[in-house]
Amino acid sequence: MKTAALLKGLRFVDSFFPSGGFAFSSGLEAAVKDGAVRDGKQFQRYVEDLLVHGLGRREAVAVAVAHQAATPGRLAEALAVDQALEALKLGRDSRLASRQMGRQVMKLAVDQFAGHRSLRDFGSAMAKGRTPGHVAVAMGLTLAACGWSREDAVAAFLYQTAQGQVSAAMKLLPVGQQQGQQLLAGCEPLITVLSRQVTPQSGLDSWTPVQDIYAMRHARLESRLFRS
Repeated sequence: MKTAALLKGLRFVDSFFPSGGFAFSSGLEAAVKDGAVRDGKQFQRYVEDLLVHGLGRREAVAVAVAHQAATPGRLAEALAVDQALEALKLGRDSRLASRQMGRQVMKLAVDQFAGHRSLRDFGSAMAKGRTPGHVAVAMGLTLAACGWSREDAVAAFLYQTAQGQVSAAMKLLPVGQQQGQQLLAGCEPLITVLSRQVTPQSGLDSWTPVQDIYAMRHARLESRLFRS
């Protein structure tokens, strides 16, 4: 990857990027309060299960499809996979969080890559309410515009998600910064494997009932640190 392409894409996957992801735990807060996740080891298993059976088979595929759809004339593919994600994300809060982060990504991407037709057309479809604009689709289109490969785009999305989960865990569990880095490092081999396996032809599916249930329970917690 060329340095210029790397730097362009890093802005969108860095924790400094204003996507609002820091406000969401994706159901982890509810799982911790219910006692399903009590320490770093349980958290590691929880996230690995989410990556293998959920994100790696659903959002990661959407990133790959959107990356391919960044080629002019393939907007319909991005719109279709965006609608598929909308149907597969069972929890209302999870859907809203994904849409909000996606819109933040697209807002800056369209502004910074004004000449990129696919980004402009997808952003227009979002603005007109033709598509929900989930973050996985927005990231696939944006990192393609930055010049990243499909594999790198998928890996970056999964890493960013794992990073968000670790950040939430450090607020919810007895997990310090050093252990947090160890937990994130533990996800890297799995993310590498998943990013190599995922293709636009993989098809979207997922089976993470535990995580989905806690994501839906989150809205009913009496007190919350996170919005989802």
